Amino acid sequence: MNAKQVAAEKAVSFLDDGMTIGLGTGSTAYWAIEKIAEEMKKRKWKIRAIATSLRSEEHGRSLGIPIFSFADIGTIDITIDGADEADEQLRLIKGGGGALLREKIVATNSNQLIIVADDSKKVKTLGKFPLPVEVVLFGWERTFEKLRSLGCKPTRRMAESGPYVSDNGNYIVDCAFGQIEDPEAVHEEINSITGVVDNGLFINIATKLILGFENGETRIISR
Repeated sequence: MNAKQVAAEKAVSFLDDGMTIGLGTGSTAYWAIEKIAEEMKKRKWKIRAIATSLRSEEHGRSLGIPIFSFADIGTIDITIDGADEADEQLRLIKGGGGALLREKIVATNSNQLIIVADDSKKVKTLGKFPLPVEVVLFGWERTFEKLRSLGCKPTRRMAESGPYVSDNGNYIVDCAFGQIEDPEAVHEEINSITGVVDNGLFINIATKLILGFENGETRIISR
């Protein structure tokens, strides 16, 4: 059984008719979008959704999920999204899919953020997965060097045709720290660099972490 699908489908059980829902981005959030569309049709839910990336927006629309913008909605009831790493305090590294900024905007405007992942994403200390940082193109070389001065090994993310560019028109720099002992301090240090838009540390934002296992079981950790 697909552990990511198990976690995603468990998260959808927290949704209900009439909700405004945030659609995450990535391989686990994919399964949540699939399940939301299935439940919407089966239960005749009237829901509104806002997507964290153009990719998720297209996926949702293709399945008949009504997509709105922030101009059309108020508060989001629940967002379901994935994570690249999560610790016991539900501090996260996100952005492996390149959508960290929109994910954070949607998450911080949600009453609940439910993170779905397979059990391998639960870690004792964040940092083995390189931390994505979104930076503006102008002067990115200087921003890159300032990130390096924090003690990480930065790499500009590449796509097949050249540098990866986010939905917001920015570069992503993946910063390999190895271990992030103080995520709160690192978050502030990175975001204090002029040229940084935001980084993939999500602290005090997630409300639940649902881990899926290959045997079909789930584990829920709440903050």
